[in-house]
Amino acid sequence: MPFVILIRGGGDLATGVALRLIRTGLRVVVTEIAQPLAVRRTVSFAEAVYAGEITVEGVPAHRIADPTDSFRILMVLGKQQIPVLVDPDCTSAKALHASVVVDARMIKRPPEPIGYVPQLYLGLGPGFEASVNCQAVVETRRGAMLGRVYWQGGPDPDTGQPDGDPRRVLRAPADGTFIGHKQIGDHCDAGELIAEIQSSIENNQSKILSPFPGILRGLLHSGLNVTRGLKIGDIDARDDPRLCQMVSDKALSVGGGVLEAILTRPELRAALWM
Repeated sequence: MPFVILIRGGGDLATGVALRLIRTGLRVVVTEIAQPLAVRRTVSFAEAVYAGEITVEGVPAHRIADPTDSFRILMVLGKQQIPVLVDPDCTSAKALHASVVVDARMIKRPPEPIGYVPQLYLGLGPGFEASVNCQAVVETRRGAMLGRVYWQGGPDPDTGQPDGDPRRVLRAPADGTFIGHKQIGDHCDAGELIAEIQSSIENNQSKILSPFPGILRGLLHSGLNVTRGLKIGDIDARDDPRLCQMVSDKALSVGGGVLEAILTRPELRAALWM
């Protein structure tokens, strides 16, 4: 089995990491749940679970429903493309003999064990602590520490606040079924209807309105069941539709930190591009 880096999660941050790695010639596999909740779907390899395949910034990814299908996984890897496995428990890490596992799910709590010990286990953001539940942590919070690698300790706890204007993050006002009325890339005026939550209790709060003028940069798939407070969309006041097709500077910075952490280990460097 060739040297494989397995990334848990295929959201926009994880996709930025995957792009940094695959562009240097490394082999990357992404694992996801059966119904991913990635909001920035146009720049998330998780979208391959729904669409079968997706190309982000020129890099194709392909859904593989059976995480034990080693032949197909190797075929995709051999094309320098990314297999996306429906594998919520990360059982494929052992089957693929993954040398590096990167937990990029951004669950913001300590991870559950996966029953496999790779040569290097990295965590992204809050919930991880080096030498406790991983070997190193990469900072995901914007600021002077973004993208830095912690080999001892970890980042500050989650603040519960998004970067920038907190109004840009759209959240479900109630439990229920998510119904989108706009598409990613659409311009939205302040107060315009973007989506709604269909629930057994009808009230005005089920409607999700644009907080200010901007481009809808992310939105969940319609039909998904959501819980109150879940992130369901992202609106960008810069109003530039090109940003909907580009991974963020934050994701690329975190990806640089992951690459640094891998290259820091001499025993890994010798086997990376074999």
